[in-house]
Order: sequence, then structure tokens, then C-alpha cells
Amino acid sequence: MKCTVLTLFPELFKNFLKESIIGRAIRAKKVKIDLVNIRDFAKNKHKKVDDTPFGGGEGMVMQCQPIFSAIEAIKETRKRGNEERRVIYLSPAGKKFTQRTAERLGKYDELIL
Repeated sequence: MKCTVLTLFPELFKNFLKESIIGRAIRAKKVKIDLVNIRDFAKNKHKKVDDTPFGGGEGMVMQCQPIFSAIEAIKETRKRGNEERRVIYLSPAGKKFTQRTAERLGKYDELIL
């Protein structure tokens, strides 16, 4: 299985991917994980990817443009005929990740997270 992880902090993943069960799976060539820096797809000069919430208020939100551009670029470079890449958007509003979900997703050859 091949997974592509979009993140603002690819350096944080590097030690994690060397250790743990994931590290063993990578060394055994059971899984391949690519890290993609979302900032590389920002269109502004400072590679800024966050913005203030619409309507004001506290905190920051992610701009959708860099995320969308990153996903589209990955899908384009990994095209195989008409086969669609499986994109999983992790969100606090999403469904709970369970063992059943892991087993279902494990059947795919490639995931974009």
C-alpha cells in the first residue's frame, strides 16, 4: 500500500516513520509513505497557508487553495488510466476511525491523506 500524507510539518513525521509498527512495515516494504508539504503549493510569496476566520473571531483556519492544489498535483502525477485515487480528508467533523475502517481502507493500493 502507498500512502501520501499532506502536512504542514513533514519533519515531525520522519522519526515516527522510522520507529514503531509503521517503521517495521516500511522496512518490510509492506507500505510506502510519502510526505508532502502543503506550503509548497501556496501561491503567495511567503508560502502562507492560514487565514483569519470568515466573519472574524479567534484563531486561524487553513486556506483551501494549497490543500486543493496539493491533492490535484498528487492525483495528476499518479494517474493510471482512468483509475481514481482514493483521497481521505481527516477532519474533526469526520467519522470515528475504527478497526473496521482500517480494514476497509487496507484494501486500496494507494491513499492520499
